[in-house]
Amino acid sequence: MQKYLTIKQLTQAVKGPITPRMVRHYHALGLLSPAARSTSNYRLYTRSDVQKLQKIVALKQQGFQLSHIRKLLATDSEASPDALMTTLQQQYLSVTQQIVRLRKTALALEGLLGRDLSCQAVQAGALAQLRLLQVENPGGLEELEQVWDGWDAAAHSHPEAFGESLQHLLPDLSDRSEIEVDLLSKLILACGDCSLLPFVKLSETAIQSAREALKNNCQIVADVSPVFAALDRTRLAHLGTSIETLIDDPHINAVAEAEHKFWHETAWFDKLLKSESGCILVIGYAPSVLMAVCEAIENRQLQPALVIGMPIGFSHSPIAKRRLVRSGVPYITTLGTFGGGLLAAVALNALVESLIEKPNCHCHLK
Repeated sequence: MQKYLTIKQLTQAVKGPITPRMVRHYHALGLLSPAARSTSNYRLYTRSDVQKLQKIVALKQQGFQLSHIRKLLATDSEASPDALMTTLQQQYLSVTQQIVRLRKTALALEGLLGRDLSCQAVQAGALAQLRLLQVENPGGLEELEQVWDGWDAAAHSHPEAFGESLQHLLPDLSDRSEIEVDLLSKLILACGDCSLLPFVKLSETAIQSAREALKNNCQIVADVSPVFAALDRTRLAHLGTSIETLIDDPHINAVAEAEHKFWHETAWFDKLLKSESGCILVIGYAPSVLMAVCEAIENRQLQPALVIGMPIGFSHSPIAKRRLVRSGVPYITTLGTFGGGLLAAVALNALVESLIEKPNCHCHLK
């Protein structure tokens, strides 16, 4: 006789961030249905429901919305993979449109909150005008433009104080070390997007390992010439480091060109395997290079002190970064499709600068 589970037993069996209230919500959305009802009309479940709920939780943690998950779990045998892909593409477009709308809202708020102290001298007056603004006809839009123009005029009288602006835009980072906050701030300033912050991931020993390696005059290995060009070679020379470029081709200016070189030449891989133990790898372009780095680490052919892995791409890049996180070596990465050669170089430059300016700082140690 089949053993049934109560809703509480179901959530306990899943062992994830799931509550009975969430399960009831999934019922309402058609994601999950009880296998049976007790004599007291309580919902009852089977082990197959546990597996299905585990799948829902896992997909949700990966970022899928519940509407996407419902489509993915649909049992309609007539639904072809092509039809499902079309549906998901439509939902993707819908999500990106929402992102655009939210980004516009963020831009407006950044226009208010991102002002440094000098620009804030006119903030109170501008905010008062915005509150009193009446847009009852097209002429009201002109009035709004005048408010912004008057506010923007104050920016011509002084250089921008980036640190002050970030204080109003970043969340509370008091639980992070001073060096990590400096690193995160520099990455955000490099791309101008505060939403990058949740996608930057550092292993616990990344900063400590990088500082020790740099103090020991470690080798720096960049994947392509544009990343090499963006490195702070003056400060790196001060630390006595050497720099190697895996794919040393000045004609590479895009990730597609870096990927092409990866697949059609092998000399760069020989360079990689000759990298010194305790080196710092800076990968900012080709995701396949990062995957090759991870494979060499897994095969004990490579022992870097730190891997800064921020390649570009929509498919291989997220895969390579996930593999880096699982590699067991200290890392700094940007999850998903965020990344690029500039960000990878900025990450290393920030670590180098903080080491030179604060060589005896131990705030990063836990």
